[in-house]
Amino acid sequence: MFVVIRPARPADVPGIRDVVEPYARKRILLGKELVDYYESIGEFLVAESEGQIVGCGALHVLWEDIAEIRTLAVSPEHLRTGVGHHIVQMLVDRARRYGVKRVFCLTFEIDFFTRQGFDRIEGTPVTPEVYQELLRSHDVGVAEFLDLARAKPNTLGNHRMLLTL
Repeated sequence: MFVVIRPARPADVPGIRDVVEPYARKRILLGKELVDYYESIGEFLVAESEGQIVGCGALHVLWEDIAEIRTLAVSPEHLRTGVGHHIVQMLVDRARRYGVKRVFCLTFEIDFFTRQGFDRIEGTPVTPEVYQELLRSHDVGVAEFLDLARAKPNTLGNHRMLLTL
């Protein structure tokens, strides 16, 4: 099957939601409201095959030197076909273009991200000063990044991984 990976458009939001929803129901990914997808559509890449969205991922800049890969999901029919790998590589390329030096993720897929060059880490990889600034964010993903107690029900033991560019 031919798959194209491209920047997401607002019209892709229902397809993104459909790919993410099964993972959100299993509490592997954070569930999001449609408005959240629309507001962050510029962060997303999608994988499209035969007019259907079959994968997605977003790069969310957290601070000057660090961004997070989030909402990475691939439809079950396209798992283990390289779609996820290509999305991650394109997101990492985007991070490089932005001048970001580190890419972070919270994941259950340790082996997958290790193959992409990520290493497991402990804690939050920012200085105490940046940590204090990030506390001002209302973003649930940032709360997870900071390991705040209010986000704990969503993490369910996923692992912190970091790629240094």
